[in-house]
Amino acid sequence: MKQKDWFKDRGYPHFSNKTPLSVRKDCEIYVSNKFKVARHSFLPLIFKEIKQRRYKSSLINGIIRRSHKKQKKSTKIVSNTKIREILYATHLDAHIFSYYTQKIITPEYEKLLNSNSNLSNSVSAYRQIPTDDNLKFKNNIHFAKDIFDEIKRRGNCVVLAYDIENFFPSLNHRQLKILWAKVLGYKSLPKDHYNIFKATTHFSYVKLNDMKTIKNHFDEKKLAKYRKTGKNTFFENITELIESNIIIHKNQKHKNGKLVGIPQGLPISALLANIYMLPFDEAIIEELTVKENVFYRRYSDDIIVICDENKVQQIENFVKEQIEKIKLVISFEKTEKTLFKIDNNILQSYKIDGDNLIKNIPLNYLGFEFYGNKTLIKSKNLAGFYRRMKNSIKRKHKRIGRINENLLLDKSPLFKRKIYRLYSFKGCKSRLLSSKKSEFKNQKLVVSKYEKKYRGNYIRYVYRASEDMNAPEIKKQIRNHWKILQKTLTKYDFSNIN
Repeated sequence: MKQKDWFKDRGYPHFSNKTPLSVRKDCEIYVSNKFKVARHSFLPLIFKEIKQRRYKSSLINGIIRRSHKKQKKSTKIVSNTKIREILYATHLDAHIFSYYTQKIITPEYEKLLNSNSNLSNSVSAYRQIPTDDNLKFKNNIHFAKDIFDEIKRRGNCVVLAYDIENFFPSLNHRQLKILWAKVLGYKSLPKDHYNIFKATTHFSYVKLNDMKTIKNHFDEKKLAKYRKTGKNTFFENITELIESNIIIHKNQKHKNGKLVGIPQGLPISALLANIYMLPFDEAIIEELTVKENVFYRRYSDDIIVICDENKVQQIENFVKEQIEKIKLVISFEKTEKTLFKIDNNILQSYKIDGDNLIKNIPLNYLGFEFYGNKTLIKSKNLAGFYRRMKNSIKRKHKRIGRINENLLLDKSPLFKRKIYRLYSFKGCKSRLLSSKKSEFKNQKLVVSKYEKKYRGNYIRYVYRASEDMNAPEIKKQIRNHWKILQKTLTKYDFSNIN
């Protein structure tokens, strides 16, 4: 099994130039020198928002219905869109975060987890955990299967699924610093680690949209000028950014008068989040798993607890108490309580809604719906796949329309190979695809050919989930995908579509 490499050739433009594979040795010499890292000046991050459109059941004016909107307590109706704030670092800064994550902190964290098998089994996210056959590392399919298999083994039980509110933006800095030092085996952080700690807590950032100038687009002429000189950057140097009119923001998130939170998107963020949850994990294992036979798993901020029905209140009180100790809050809006019990030799799921039980409402976990007697891919994930398919074809039709208009053509063909590769069973096999890379060398455009690995599409993921979970019903969910694809193609007047 191939271990994750700390070095990554990141292609995005930032405030410093790219670091291709050819400079890996120089980068390693720099990032492995703790004295240089201790004095390193981290540049501002770039902030962007990823919006996820959601269509879900919401209570609006006293009526529960599926909608793209929801009603807040103030009777104000707002969008259901989920906004994830991502901040990413310059290339050299990212290498420092990545090197310290993979080479220095993770081995110590893993050593600590492996000293307690219950603890190691409970923390699943952001780790390289081998499968039982030792052929590959576990992914969300395996983690979900572990939960569903435990429910099947227990039969009559209750599953409590918790979600932590604003997880990354709420981490307490003092608590994080103490735990970081504890994992390393120190009383306080060494100077190089402390400099990285400051970079992840007292960070500055620039909004990506603030750098768009003309009609919400980047100044492509300016970027092309820099590329000709071999720089894949938004500015010629950091001084130009400072002297521009663009605002450089500071981390402004406060809780109880104190600065809190770390950026989501850095190579080190996931590991720090796991380290922060260490006291909570240890308390749950010690008091609930060992003493009360409670099954516990945590995937980042998604917490799953499986227990007997008569212990639910006790478990809830303890989880709330422990999460408050580490200065976090459970999102009760997202908390799910699901009862599983055997009816006529069939394991059946029931949603616990106050004193009521609603039959056949599944447990949602890591993109899967578990009903007790069957496992399915989450319906909104499938809907998202079909929406992406239709939008892609729609965009291609518009593009062909513009080509016809510019070249005075009646019709143009649609090149279907890429569509089939991305959205049908024809793209299930991994393969090498020929590609081209353009870069400026000595102010001349050099185009080089290379082969990139294509790992398969969403259909392949569904097939693999069906196989790994031994759930043929999952494969049936996308049995009509080819018909839907062909039907979408025939909606548009491509010259080579019947």
